[in-house]
Amino acid sequence: MVAAAMASASGSAPCFTDARVIRHDAGAFCLAPRTVTFGGFVDKSITNLNRLRLSGLKTKASNATAVENANAADSDKVPTPVVIIDQDSDADATVVEVTFGDRLGALLDTMNALKNLGLNVVKANVYLDSSGKHNKFAITKADSGRKVEDPELLEAIRLTVINNMLEFHPESSSQLAMGAAFGVLPPTELVDVDIATHISIEDDGPDRSLLYIETADRPGLLVELVKIISDISVAVESGEFDTEGLLAKVKFHVSYRNKALIKPLQQVTANSLRYFLRRPSTDESSF
Repeated sequence: MVAAAMASASGSAPCFTDARVIRHDAGAFCLAPRTVTFGGFVDKSITNLNRLRLSGLKTKASNATAVENANAADSDKVPTPVVIIDQDSDADATVVEVTFGDRLGALLDTMNALKNLGLNVVKANVYLDSSGKHNKFAITKADSGRKVEDPELLEAIRLTVINNMLEFHPESSSQLAMGAAFGVLPPTELVDVDIATHISIEDDGPDRSLLYIETADRPGLLVELVKIISDISVAVESGEFDTEGLLAKVKFHVSYRNKALIKPLQQVTANSLRYFLRRPSTDESSF
């Protein structure tokens, strides 16, 4: 089971406390020592995400040229940025897909940033469709050659990709929830979390269930969701986490003692997630 506590760190690095973002105004984030599980894999070696610090994470870019470029780009229709973390389509690697209309380049800087997290990009390809150019990377851990199972590292991957998009395409800032923390321009409209949050669970065979979540995006959300689910003894086996503009769209395969969730447990899971996602945030430093 994923441990409950996430502690704040000293200095300027933003941290998560009690599975809740309370500050994200600087260039890294940290998490307390814990055992994490995802996809049946247990990793007790992750003690602090400071060893995976996102040292290059930009905070509120003030570069005048970047702001000017962002404003110029806004004169055209800015496509919706999409970042997908896919644990299902490849048995041996984590697949990351990035789409931003036809504006993305080769994303070589993104691949280099992922290598700085101790990851290998084992293959990459690009394809076009009506929604634009899709860049797909298959990623493994450099030290083991295995796919990424640790939700903290998956979240670090997500934030790294989004940070690079914000740096090289500042016009994406107003289209992403992360733009409020790391971008040039914050989103022009805030998502009402009560309206945006939708949760459903259905059977996916006798051994697992399929959990769908749609909600307002924010830094650390992937880790938070896995924690909430694990805290009620439900195992997250695999899934997909989509960052689509201001929203997060999640598909998790879950089980309880290697069986699909019975109806009462489905209700408990949905209620726990709905309560957590919709509750008002409180700055704990005020206590």
